Amino acid sequence: MNVIIIEDEKPSARRLQRMLNAIDVHVEIMLHSVEEALHWFQKNTHPELIFLDIQLSDGLSFEIFDAVEIKSAVIFTTAYDEYALQAFKLNSVDYLLKPIDEDDLKTAVDKFKNRAPQTQVVTLDFNDIKNLLVNPIEREYKKRFSVKVGQHLKLINIEDIECIYSENKGTYAYTKEGRNYLLDSTLDQLENELEPHIFFRISRKFYVNINAINDMVSYTNSRLQIKLNTFKNQDIIVARERVRDFKNWLE
Repeated sequence: MNVIIIEDEKPSARRLQRMLNAIDVHVEIMLHSVEEALHWFQKNTHPELIFLDIQLSDGLSFEIFDAVEIKSAVIFTTAYDEYALQAFKLNSVDYLLKPIDEDDLKTAVDKFKNRAPQTQVVTLDFNDIKNLLVNPIEREYKKRFSVKVGQHLKLINIEDIECIYSENKGTYAYTKEGRNYLLDSTLDQLENELEPHIFFRISRKFYVNINAINDMVSYTNSRLQIKLNTFKNQDIIVARERVRDFKNWLE
């Protein structure tokens, strides 16, 4: 299978390449910018499958396909929340949320392999996708959680939560009062329910509330350590592949 990766963060591209190698999908070409991709597409046979990051260092990857007629199936790799990504579903495109999970990657590749040959090349309306990403449909996000405390139910307002994290197969909300509450939802299930301007998923284990961040410190391997106002239970580390998106979110 002829596969390429278009991703401007070289460590992320190499990580994805290793993950694909582990499931017997071998990537020989990795491109890192709109300009580099345009040059490559103009001189080479288009691959069967592209793993495509949306935001590249020199612009949106959609610009590639404004100039070149796409002849490949696409799996997007992106940090956009799942609600915004309804556009990709409408265009019959697979997508992987960063940081990419090994099982999700295998599922997406298997889905591509199992498609009938005549459906492998997808007709994409990139304008529809761009419009939805720039002007997402307004929606209601979760304003509170109801949690069980003994024999009682307690309401936890979303603005009172410093972080939400997973531990020992449970999902917990930690409040500014210093209390932990067990939630019924998993972190993945909360992807569509938390206000993206307030909460950011810094790793597979943590969401943090921007209003609870007290300090940010450089950490090993180009990562960041987050210090919240009251949460001291454990270190909160931004995954390396999420650092750039986290910094953009802060602004």
